[in-house]
Amino acid sequence: MTDTALARLDGPSPTIVFLHEGLGAITMWRRFPDSLCAAVGLGGIVQDRAGHGSADTFPDPVRGGHPIDYHDREADALVALLEREGIERAILFGHSDGGTIALLAAAHAPDRVAACITEAAHVFVEDVTLAGIRDAVAAYEARESRLRAALLRHHGAERADKVFYRWADAWLSPPFAAWNIEHRLPQIRCPVLAIQGLDDEYGTPAQVHAIVDQVGGPAEPLLIAGSGHAPHIDSEDTVIDAVRRFLEQV
Repeated sequence: MTDTALARLDGPSPTIVFLHEGLGAITMWRRFPDSLCAAVGLGGIVQDRAGHGSADTFPDPVRGGHPIDYHDREADALVALLEREGIERAILFGHSDGGTIALLAAAHAPDRVAACITEAAHVFVEDVTLAGIRDAVAAYEARESRLRAALLRHHGAERADKVFYRWADAWLSPPFAAWNIEHRLPQIRCPVLAIQGLDDEYGTPAQVHAIVDQVGGPAEPLLIAGSGHAPHIDSEDTVIDAVRRFLEQV
């Protein structure tokens, strides 16, 4: 194991780099990375972020959240990954926390990011986000929890609780209520496609509008009716068609 674990999808450059959600792993993407790369004719990398899936587990205790600046730290780690892998120009596709990390990486290293596609990304904290996370905590701690069973399946017994509580404890900590990265958005010069399901239990279209209105380069929104927090699963064909059109323009 390494700090991160990678799965590579063959194809020409630029490379699409898939960044999973806060509780995610390579395996949670299902068939989507393969389907998208095939549809647009590009190669890809799917990453297990540190502590997730088959990547190294966190050495610290189960309880206690990520540091407040963990999105920035992971954006720096992503830029370092692009350098190690020799990826001169990347297309970032980030889901939820992965979308926030993608935005920050585009701000940190604008010369390495050709385009940024976010799905259910957050740039500030909303009440609906915190309510959704509290509901997730209740679901995780419930007897015969389906959510915990799913995380055990994707992360293993050694790290499932750490993955969950590092995410939940961070977002529900009082200092995190003031977390906001809107001031970083003007530093993003690459084209951005911001996607969100209108039934997302963790965020509202205000996140998409904030991204589209404030990034420094061209940006377009995609709000999908009948889709929840994971449009690439709920509305796969719609997302793939939108990304294909977006990348053709890029």
